[in-house]
Amino acid sequence: MHLPEEGSLLRIFIGEADKTEGKPLYEWIVLKAREQGLAGATVLRGMMGFGANTRVIHTFKIERLSEDMPIIVEIVDVKEKLEAFLDLIDPHIKAGMVTLEKAEIKFYRAEKK
Repeated sequence: MHLPEEGSLLRIFIGEADKTEGKPLYEWIVLKAREQGLAGATVLRGMMGFGANTRVIHTFKIERLSEDMPIIVEIVDVKEKLEAFLDLIDPHIKAGMVTLEKAEIKFYRAEKK
């Protein structure tokens, strides 16, 4: 797959406890991204955060492990494909935030075997 130099970054902020169709929402999003032929997806688990649903700070500490840590799903591809993908997943995101930003793609390549 070839990506042009000018792409976009879709960043989805959700909670670790969010679910859809019996799966963690972040896992469902990544599987849907692969089904839709997007370039790739990465899931990041936050160490600390809060959001629109709650003003309680969720944190990863030895004394108390939060059960709903912040999760960020990042996907880079062309803007048109990401906007179509967002239309597909939007109804499944009950709480969170989504951003779409310009991304300058320096390279996208697979290891040659």
